[in-house]
Amino acid sequence: MRKALLFLATIAVAAAAGGATAWAVADRNASVAYIEREVERTPALGAHFTAYEADKYPDLTYAAENAVRAVVNIEAIQQVEMRSRRSYDPFLEFFGMPQRGQEQSQPQYREQRAGGSGVIISPDGYVVTNNHVVDGASKLRVTLNDDRTFDARLIGKDAATDVALLKIEADDLPTLAFGSSDALRLGEWVLAIGSPFDLRSTVTAGIVSAKGRQMGVIPNQFSVESFIQTDAAVNPGNSGGALVNAHGELVGINTLIMSQTGSYIGYSFAVPETIVRKVVMDLKEFGIVQRAMLGIEFRLIDQTFIDQMGEELGIKETGGAYVASVAEGGSASEAGIRKGDIILDIDGVKLTSASTLQEQVAKHRPNDKVRLTIKRGGDVKHFEVTLRNKAGNTELLTKEDVDVAELLGGRFAEVGAKKAQALDIRGGIEVTGVKADGILARARVREGFVITHINDKPVRSMADLQRMTGKVRSIDGVYPNGRSASYTLVE
Repeated sequence: MRKALLFLATIAVAAAAGGATAWAVADRNASVAYIEREVERTPALGAHFTAYEADKYPDLTYAAENAVRAVVNIEAIQQVEMRSRRSYDPFLEFFGMPQRGQEQSQPQYREQRAGGSGVIISPDGYVVTNNHVVDGASKLRVTLNDDRTFDARLIGKDAATDVALLKIEADDLPTLAFGSSDALRLGEWVLAIGSPFDLRSTVTAGIVSAKGRQMGVIPNQFSVESFIQTDAAVNPGNSGGALVNAHGELVGINTLIMSQTGSYIGYSFAVPETIVRKVVMDLKEFGIVQRAMLGIEFRLIDQTFIDQMGEELGIKETGGAYVASVAEGGSASEAGIRKGDIILDIDGVKLTSASTLQEQVAKHRPNDKVRLTIKRGGDVKHFEVTLRNKAGNTELLTKEDVDVAELLGGRFAEVGAKKAQALDIRGGIEVTGVKADGILARARVREGFVITHINDKPVRSMADLQRMTGKVRSIDGVYPNGRSASYTLVE
């Protein structure tokens, strides 16, 4: 059966009436005393075939009761333009003048509300959540576990990792400390805390089912995916909520589910703490993510790779990543890494999946150094690589150094040699999809258009686009029928 991958933010959330449980007391004048007493949690009745040792079993109450205080509900309010209605003029109709109606001069808007969750990570009000929870929102409202409500300010967001950072103006807030997602073990107990179906402060438990999952679901050309998979029950509204270990530490941000119904059926996925922590630090300090690039294209050497290319390349054993190409002037190229090398590990972490390499690089900023173990022929070599940014240098970027690929608002694919020859171009990137809120949509660029220049600079590959920063002033290219087109953007 076909599975659907669904992000967990709920859409068009109605205001939920607070539920209250009424307890009837026969005598209205009677006073009610609440007596706290210790409850002995030991087996009492029934047959016992083994000794009960409380310290040998997981107790998640400490983690749940502490962590739930730092998990918030987020309401994202978005202004959505309504379809304009045509006006009717009875005066014209009276004189028999045909009319098609006129568009209303002023666009009409309605509020669309979406719901999600977030985690307080500092006492002064920084809240981490998912990018897809807050994306496009004109107003953000955060409700704490104790029912206090605050307006929130967006500090920054990153579509490539689906992480966003908010700020509310409050002090002495309960917080969740970061744990270590690297230290998580398969089968380890974890808690998912959030607001599914607008049920605030919901706690569910499960185990870590897998690590480093790559699902191909983050809609960004340079996405970084290395999800923690669990079987803790999460549903729409859990997006941005906490994945917590048994010590009450934040090890991930719940993001999506695999489902055929739109609700939980056994699989849930979270962005690991290693990625979340680094993105949050960057957004807090710079307002954007300082993304480091290794500057290679690679393929994981698994059995499929061996079956397809092993004989041709002389590779017989699985394990590691085959370097398919090296970007000229990039980090790997400058360190001496070549096409055909096999990367065995990065900073001592063995490459068992494609997401492992992505996650390890995503932890770093430009100018950081990583150590690669490379197999070249029959030799094993060690390389120290200084990571670079998307522009090809080691400098940290500022908020003004915008991500051109993200601003364009589209999906892209490199043009092959055959198509380039047919269009009489030296290379380019084809627009395979257009998003509603990007530059391409506003310029009315259609799918199939091949971009050859941006701001009069040649764009012959995804690497060229990836290195670009700054405002987009002009786009040049050609359509599949050979018609050239130029688009000039006017502010």
